[in-house]
Amino acid sequence: MAAPSSALQSVYDGRLKVDGTDPVFNDWRDDLVRDGYAVIKGAIPRDRALGYADKMLALAESFGLGYDRNDRDSVHPDKLPVINEKGMLLHYAAPHEDFVWGVRSEAGVVGAFEKVFNTEDLIVSFDAINYGFSNRTCMPSNKPWPHQDQDPAKPGFRCLQGLVNLLPNGPNDGGLIVCKGGHLLSEEFHKDMIDEERIPAWTPEWYGYTEAGMKWLEGKGLEWVKVEAEPGDLLVWDSRTPHYNVPAKETQDRLAIYTCYMPVADVSQEDLLRKKDAFEKRLGTTHWPNARHVGTNTAKRNGGDDIVTRDRPLNEPVLSERGFKLTGIPYIKAN
Repeated sequence: MAAPSSALQSVYDGRLKVDGTDPVFNDWRDDLVRDGYAVIKGAIPRDRALGYADKMLALAESFGLGYDRNDRDSVHPDKLPVINEKGMLLHYAAPHEDFVWGVRSEAGVVGAFEKVFNTEDLIVSFDAINYGFSNRTCMPSNKPWPHQDQDPAKPGFRCLQGLVNLLPNGPNDGGLIVCKGGHLLSEEFHKDMIDEERIPAWTPEWYGYTEAGMKWLEGKGLEWVKVEAEPGDLLVWDSRTPHYNVPAKETQDRLAIYTCYMPVADVSQEDLLRKKDAFEKRLGTTHWPNARHVGTNTAKRNGGDDIVTRDRPLNEPVLSERGFKLTGIPYIKAN
């Protein structure tokens, strides 16, 4: 892990601050600090990333509802497991499929977060996987939902979100949209907009931008950017950065695995016990690795429980030593 020059050691402890005090790294971390997001090229070798994409499509086919990757007309809610309008597959133990854990355990992915937090003692979220099908004629509409994934009452750099891109992803192929530099104005924004009525959310760690909020960002001259990536690229962004995703406009599907890590030092023993329970039950979480919010494996379809149920992955993960540490279980202290 590269260290800054000795002249900076007295003011820099190795963990990214994103507050104007970070040194120059001459790598993607400079992009993250300046723009609020970065692309780490080739975090996973291209061939391996495409292999993960193949397994992800095979998972969607495995439900036996009629989806066939070679038939664009089979992209239909009745022929797919329940995937929300943003493309997220949250249920069916999908966050624990072997290929999802394979992506989470990739050295080039974990290593990026090690550089940010200056530690190898990390835990990972059990977050969703994303199917951005290009043929969405019959799918629920995916309208812009600009937001930040951080409670405005808790400012500063608290969380680095990420996703691994598995297929070619150009300007018209759907995917991540970010407000470049918005993270640096987050505290000013929330101070100015403190009297603005918030969009209702199930957690304070989600803040949606209203029309007035979008005008504020526009007035500061901030630019919204569609992030482009190749198979195996890792996209990371400061949770304060306004962002959302968009559907594909052409024929290329978008497949992505969400990956978010945080230092074990930032997590309580209570968090780790809850995370252990989620892992053993193969439940998903939000992007926050401390598992404050744990999901369910029972999806809802047409107002009721889905007739297709899974409480274990199609293919159980076989975790490496590194992967098992990322569950957080080895860090639980004996009573």
